[in-house]
Amino acid sequence: MHPILFEYGPIQIRFYGLMYVIAILVGNYLIKKEVDRKGIPLSGDDVMNFVIWTVVGGIIGARLYYVAFNWGFYSANPSEIPAVWHGGLAIHGGMIGGIIAAFMYLKRKDIRFWRMADSVAPALILGQAFGRFGNFMNGDAHGRPTDAPWGIVFPPESIAGAENPGVPLHPTMLYEMSINLSIFLFLWLYLRKRAHRDGFVFAAYIALYSLGRFVVEHFRADSLMLGPIKAAQFVSLVIAAVAIAIIISRRLWEPQRK
Repeated sequence: MHPILFEYGPIQIRFYGLMYVIAILVGNYLIKKEVDRKGIPLSGDDVMNFVIWTVVGGIIGARLYYVAFNWGFYSANPSEIPAVWHGGLAIHGGMIGGIIAAFMYLKRKDIRFWRMADSVAPALILGQAFGRFGNFMNGDAHGRPTDAPWGIVFPPESIAGAENPGVPLHPTMLYEMSINLSIFLFLWLYLRKRAHRDGFVFAAYIALYSLGRFVVEHFRADSLMLGPIKAAQFVSLVIAAVAIAIIISRRLWEPQRK
């Protein structure tokens, strides 16, 4: 694997950036289909603006979250703060930033947040799957050394290869990509078409992704830490518990009240 898909002179097309472009285009298509199916009053241009607005908010939130947990390094190297192509986007920060941006946009359009959130959830988890493939080609978000037959030796120029030269590592990016694709299929092919209250699909996405991330994080080698605890595992458990509690307390699986 190699982080650069195409290079001509000073022009580079990286897998990392390409996956974001694909995620935006595919996500826009899926969200538009759901918006039309649900009768949400947003035009095609509105949906694209919503997607761009949310993605930008997500990237900013993901980067700020990562930088905050690694402030010792970034305070000494401020020029690295915007260098997202070197790795360093935390999904939980991205979720926070994206939700804030989405809420602000939908409030301007007078659209119910939870109804739209259900329309976005399948596209969001699919976009995360694309992103993990970008991580794989980039050699970041990598796992611990392993003797498993599917362990991967990453190129020495990648982050994973530089930190563990010649050592097979857990391909945690592919673990999480597989989980994300499974969640997408469940949400898109089954859950979204069933009668339920607004917020059920989104809450299910949050709970399922968080539980999957908790498991994958066990194999990660580059985790952000909260003292002696892996921050992603702690946050994932909290978020999953909150999402499940909301589903149960609000009985979101029941048909929407008129």
